[in-house]
This record gives sequence, structure tokens and C-alpha cells, in this order.
Amino acid sequence: RWFTHFYVVSVLWNGILLIWLSRAVFFRGSFPSWIQQVHHALGRDSQSEDTGNEHFSALLVLLLLWLHSCRRLAECLWTSVFSNGVIHIVQYCFGLAYYIAVGTTVLCQVPTNFRNGKELPVQICWYHFIGVMMYIWASLHQHKCLVILANLRKTESGQVVSLSHSVPSGDWFERVSCPHYFAELLIYVSMAITFGFHNVTWWCVVMYVLFNQALAAVLCHEFYQENFSSYPKHRKALIPFVF
Repeated sequence: RWFTHFYVVSVLWNGILLIWLSRAVFFRGSFPSWIQQVHHALGRDSQSEDTGNEHFSALLVLLLLWLHSCRRLAECLWTSVFSNGVIHIVQYCFGLAYYIAVGTTVLCQVPTNFRNGKELPVQICWYHFIGVMMYIWASLHQHKCLVILANLRKTESGQVVSLSHSVPSGDWFERVSCPHYFAELLIYVSMAITFGFHNVTWWCVVMYVLFNQALAAVLCHEFYQENFSSYPKHRKALIPFVF
């Protein structure tokens, strides 16, 4: 349940960044000076020109990231049924920092003065459609899997009757132990596609999410195997048929 704090921070912070970027793209607004300083610190050339759709790709990715945070916050508040587990203070602080850094990373993918005084039309490309469709598909499955997990602790009327662990089934649970983690990875991959495949920085973010979710999935997979003798042996930990 402490993850709820992460999504509150993400909704607020990335919402502010989304407003700033939207103003810059559609209303010729300017970025705050601290963003320009971050660009400079990261080696981003503030005088470089936009390629034509780079700014719209970043805006779309930031919107998807914000929507993802909104959905996860809503699920934490009204869908998930949490046990009494706690989180290490280091992991808690890192999680808060991560959701601030990841939105800032998106914003730093465009020059601070990408217009250079010129009108720059919004260009929608084929990879924007692919990325958004994949994002929607993965998000729907992640929500469905989280509902399945929550229902293991509820009655049909929605009353919470247990906080113990049970073996989930249905949807992607038939193939992997942690399909909600797999869906999280796909969501970040969809954002990399929305960037146009070529954004190396965001692929580094994807690799971080891959290793992070893989570690969590392996631990969860081992927990199921150790505590449930009849646990399906064909299930993988994270990626169907692979890992």
C-alpha cells in the first residue's frame, strides 16, 4: 500500500510537467529556467532544433505516463487489497525519486527552445498509433490481472475476507506468475515505441524496468512454488514461454 504514495507524487509532478510541455508545444510557452539547467547538465544542446515530431512524441509519452500513474493510483485506492507488509525506507525513498526522475527524463528529450521562433506543426506518425495501441492493450490486461488478485481476498459481494495469499488463475496468469509485472514492462516498451524506437535514453529506462520487474517476479514465483505444492509447473515467472 505504500506504493500509493509513489503514484500520488507521480500524478502531481508529471501532471505539472505535462502542463509545461503542452504550453510549449501548443501555445509557445517557455520552459522554466531550472529545466534548461537540467538540459545543460545532461549534455542536451538547448540550441538544437526539433526534428519535426520529437516534441509531440515526448508530449504523448508524458501523457501516457501520467495516465498510467492515474490508473495505478485509482487501483491502489479502490481495487487492490493489501496485506500488512511493509517497505524498506531505502526502497521507499528511491521509489519517490524514480517517479520524479522518469517524468523529467521525458521532458529532457526535447530541446528547451525547440521552436526557435518558428511554427512547428504537430506530426502524428505510424509509431504513435502502434505505441498507443500497445499501451492500451497492456494497461487493460494489467488492470484485469490486478482485479483477479484483489478478488482472491474478497467475496462476490466485494467484502474483504482474507489477507492471505492464494494461487491466481485466469487471463495472463495461465502463463506467468506475475502478468501484472509483464504488463508493466510492455507499457514502458510501448512508450519507447511511441518515441519512435530510436530514443536510447528511454530504452535504458525500459532495461531498468525489465530487471526490476524480473527480480520481483522471480521472488514471487519462488514464493508460489515453495508454498503451494500444486502450483502449475508450466507457468514462467515473467515472460510467457521464455522466463
